[in-house]
Amino acid sequence: MIDLLSTTAGAAVVFAATDIDDIVILTLFFVAARTTGRPRARQIVAGQYLGIGALAVASAVIAGGLLVVPDPWTGLLGLLPIALGVRALRGSDDDEAPAVVTGTLGVAGVTIANGADNVAVYVPVFRALGVADSAVFLLVFVLLIALWCAVGAWLGGHRRVVRLVERAGHWLVPAIFVGIGVTILVSSGVLSRLVDLLG
Repeated sequence: MIDLLSTTAGAAVVFAATDIDDIVILTLFFVAARTTGRPRARQIVAGQYLGIGALAVASAVIAGGLLVVPDPWTGLLGLLPIALGVRALRGSDDDEAPAVVTGTLGVAGVTIANGADNVAVYVPVFRALGVADSAVFLLVFVLLIALWCAVGAWLGGHRRVVRLVERAGHWLVPAIFVGIGVTILVSSGVLSRLVDLLG
């Protein structure tokens, strides 16, 4: 029982440490769902599960030695939220918050791009765990994704948050997506890798 508790606690810590920034993105998605109707709440939840699930599966495959991914290049996924943010900025002529992402696959794509660095944490964790402990980790992840979505929905329904996004959303939401993308590119080391290749 003690091992189960410690494994569960470890899984919760790993998930929270790697996915705390997803709360901001989920909140923006839920505000968009309330103000523009896109993406729908069920698409947000499904996209979050799909994105985190893809990251966990990829990490397990890499940990098993079945796939080798050069770590710095995963940072190129940061181009996705940048492209979404720039597209929303260019296409938003009104005061309403733009629908940066409109469906399940869009939510999953942003989740994967934002969580590309998660793979660097998940791989050594899955390498160190046995099959039973890995199953516990995945179960905890499933439960915590639901909690993350609930928190994002709650924040996305808060009057002050909704008012802020309604007032400044036409530039704030795309700017946050661009900021997330730039952060991914810089923190992953992909920019310095590209400079080395070009230089």
